[in-house]
Amino acid sequence: MGFKLSGVDTVEHISAADFKKNYLDARRPLVIKGLTKSWPAREKWTAEYMKEIVGSKTVPLYDNSKADPAKPINTSAAVMPFNEYIDLIKSQPTELRIFFFNIFKHAPQLLDDIVLPKDLMGGFIESMPAMFFGGSNSVTFLHYDIDLPHIFHTHFGGRKHIILFENKWKERLYCLPNATYALEDYDVANPDISKFPALDGVEGQEVFLEHGDTLFMPTGYWHWMKYLDGSFSLSLRAWDASITRKAASVYNLAVKGGLDSVLKMAFKEKYARYREGVAIKRAEKALAGGYPR
Repeated sequence: MGFKLSGVDTVEHISAADFKKNYLDARRPLVIKGLTKSWPAREKWTAEYMKEIVGSKTVPLYDNSKADPAKPINTSAAVMPFNEYIDLIKSQPTELRIFFFNIFKHAPQLLDDIVLPKDLMGGFIESMPAMFFGGSNSVTFLHYDIDLPHIFHTHFGGRKHIILFENKWKERLYCLPNATYALEDYDVANPDISKFPALDGVEGQEVFLEHGDTLFMPTGYWHWMKYLDGSFSLSLRAWDASITRKAASVYNLAVKGGLDSVLKMAFKEKYARYREGVAIKRAEKALAGGYPR
């Protein structure tokens, strides 16, 4: 067996009232295929255009390897000029990806090519649109965003495989203590249930994004992503209206983000082994207790 994955609701367009009632307030993912049809980016944003705009700026690159316990999370594996990196991902498979790149800082004119979906909801963090680039075979490890935003994730130039889980499943996903990411020892696309039995029966959703598709991911949703083609994505982030959620965001950033990095740097492999052991024990306990109920 394994995960119990269902599809994600998909629409061409949606009214603000329908979106708020059935997806924003209900915290359910949604694919909106037509959201970007009025965006200049839908036609303009090709790999060659991105190379022209950003040029040879050096960018940090990440791969699929397990995080080094002696380094803070999101430590890069390599660096490369941006234009050379784009040539790489368009010419051959590679694990290398660009993570959370504020391309608009270097090319602010790109902001004219997108439209924040304020007709659907408010709260957008206009200073934090971010882009992600990956070669076919590159994977974003299973996690949820530490600052707990709602995310509109639009893909360009290829296909992307995404698997999602509600936050209530975090212990069964082997969530590491003091962190917002999971044990990296299992393949989310094909988990070995004999080694990680708590994953059996975990309910999630699966979607394959194509060029121009936008995925709405509610606050706190776990997500794993794999680039099927050399391509790139844009994430627009928005705060949840709840004061409680905003407080949880501040707590995560201060405690889970800061504390995790400090402990990793101080205790390195000893801390890594400790928290992996705790994640396994918590997962086994949740499985035995039938959680979440």
